[in-house]
Amino acid sequence: MIIETNSMKQNQLNTLNIAFDRMNVSPIHTLKLTIMKTKLMYLILACVLLMSNTIEAQTIAVADFSTQGIHATPSIVAKLTRLELIKLNKYVVMDEADMFEIVQNSSTTECYGKNCLIALGEELKVPLILSGSVEGIGNKLIVTLKLIDVKEKAIKMSKSLEFVHQEAELQRMIGIMLKEMHDMDVDQDIKKQLMYQNEMIISNNVGKLNNSGPRMGFAFLHESELYDFYRRKESQGGLDLFPAMTNIGYQFEGQYIGTENFSALAEFIVNIGGMEQGQFQPSFAILNGFRFGSQGWEFAFGPSFGFKRISSGYFEGDNYITENDAHTANYAAYLSNPSNFDPVTGATVIPYTQLPKSMFSDHLDKRGDLIISTNWIVGLGRTFKAGALNIPVNMYYSYNRFGGGIGASVGFNVNNSKTNINR
Repeated sequence: MIIETNSMKQNQLNTLNIAFDRMNVSPIHTLKLTIMKTKLMYLILACVLLMSNTIEAQTIAVADFSTQGIHATPSIVAKLTRLELIKLNKYVVMDEADMFEIVQNSSTTECYGKNCLIALGEELKVPLILSGSVEGIGNKLIVTLKLIDVKEKAIKMSKSLEFVHQEAELQRMIGIMLKEMHDMDVDQDIKKQLMYQNEMIISNNVGKLNNSGPRMGFAFLHESELYDFYRRKESQGGLDLFPAMTNIGYQFEGQYIGTENFSALAEFIVNIGGMEQGQFQPSFAILNGFRFGSQGWEFAFGPSFGFKRISSGYFEGDNYITENDAHTANYAAYLSNPSNFDPVTGATVIPYTQLPKSMFSDHLDKRGDLIISTNWIVGLGRTFKAGALNIPVNMYYSYNRFGGGIGASVGFNVNNSKTNINR
């Protein structure tokens, strides 16, 4: 029986071997293939679990930001932050609509503190939550970001930077901060343009604006003795010119009081007028100016110094007669009158009487003595900007006791540097 049983087993094994031979697969190879398939399944399962855990670790929610002094609402700032987070390719950013479905009836949707944000993250079932604040203070924006680990109940990383108050660039500012928080490369040129420099006053601050530069303009004289002096014939001591003139010069500025929106200035203007009519009329003005407001308005006043020629005389109609000419003519008339002298002896009968001083006064006369002239100037203007180019436009009135004129001037200068606020 034992021999028969062994023979039967041997026959079965031979039959099995023949079957495997027909399939061209050995039993050992089949076993190895089965083991490999099992290992592969376990490996795939492990990868799926690992990927699942990784996705969960990278899921992040963005809460509304605290905003103050800007037009953007908390939800708008949160939207901009989500866009920049997606660009990092480091997180699965939770959609705003998915967040709303979960927390629409929860009071944690309007919270900015650490504990409140942790509670919001737990409600959303995310491991990470990001929030922060944007505050507009004066001419700068303070942006703060904080990334909270919900599981650890701790702030994982945070950052705060001060930018120039350009709200239109808020998304770019947030993007720069997120990249720096994750040790990613940032365009330093763009960052430099956006950053607020605490130790410097930037060029668009009106209070620190310096308008030193060339000036050119024109002036018209109103009805006055000065107007008549320009119109008077040269034979009468006038200039015989059109009562208007162009002028060209240079303005130097010095600031003795200054804030971001106000300046008290000392202005020094060297000017030459009348060259288009063959005249050379130099002048020097010392003005006290005040520049204020975001529009760059300015008010200035002060004396100017130049030269003029003066003689003593009087007018007979439109004719100007100097004191010397009057005395000469009067004396000639005295000599030509025979009744003033004895016809026999020639002795003086009637003494010569000079013309009274009261009939003479000082008047503008091209033939007169050269003296220093003083005027008073009052001006109002505004500075227009085109990038780094400043274009000051001013209207002014200059006058003295002989008359005055109304004029306008325009200039330009370029801001090449910033002024240290502590200097």
